[in-house]
Amino acid sequence: MILTDTHTHLYSKDFDEDRNALIEKAINSGVTRFFMPNVDSETIADMFQVEKQFPNNCFAMIGLHPCSVGMKYQHELQVVDYWLKKRKFVAIGEIGIDLFWDKSFLVQQQDAFRIQIQMAQKHDLPYIIHTRNSFNEVMEIVNEFNNYSTKAIFHCFGGTVEQAQQVINAGDFKLGIGGVVTFKNSDLDKVVEAIDLKHIVLETDAPYLAPMPHRGKRNEPDYLILIAKRIAEIKNISLEEVAAVTTQNSIDIFGV
Repeated sequence: MILTDTHTHLYSKDFDEDRNALIEKAINSGVTRFFMPNVDSETIADMFQVEKQFPNNCFAMIGLHPCSVGMKYQHELQVVDYWLKKRKFVAIGEIGIDLFWDKSFLVQQQDAFRIQIQMAQKHDLPYIIHTRNSFNEVMEIVNEFNNYSTKAIFHCFGGTVEQAQQVINAGDFKLGIGGVVTFKNSDLDKVVEAIDLKHIVLETDAPYLAPMPHRGKRNEPDYLILIAKRIAEIKNISLEEVAAVTTQNSIDIFGV
């Protein structure tokens, strides 16, 4: 059984004390593929170091997180462009729009999102979409590019069944389902039940959004199994089927 975590910040300082041990533990549990989204220029070196230590398991993306979009965002995008020309990545990410904390940089976030989608198209790469309190704003921009065949993942999807269908209808997109699906107050179970497994990929977003019974604590790589088990329960299928289908979905997106 091979499980794939399509979104994990293994380079985070939260893992500095025990990172290698946690990754090895996850690998031994069947979670053997980790896709790491970048945040901004300050996280690139740490991400590369994790990739270097686990070259067969950890795969790097490059991108500018919407929460890092500020007055100097154009310089940050130049850094992204520099690295895209310098080496290979599995995706552009994570990119998108976040209106949860601050709406003052909405215009800049929209501009950065559009530019990075164009980068993804130019380099024939999928992109990873961050959307928090911004589903309509994100979809408006995504639909501007719906004549292209670029693949994408809606990271940490937390919308309704209707919104999930909008995503599926918009292009070759997958829904990233993480620890929230295990929360009792979440309606994600309805989404998972309603849509075909072929549209779903798994993610932890570690060290954030730990699943039950670890909610509120540091998320860890091997907790992906808890997410997979919950999806298996909702869809009344085996854990092995969830692992096989979602891992194949990740291969279809990333090409590795």
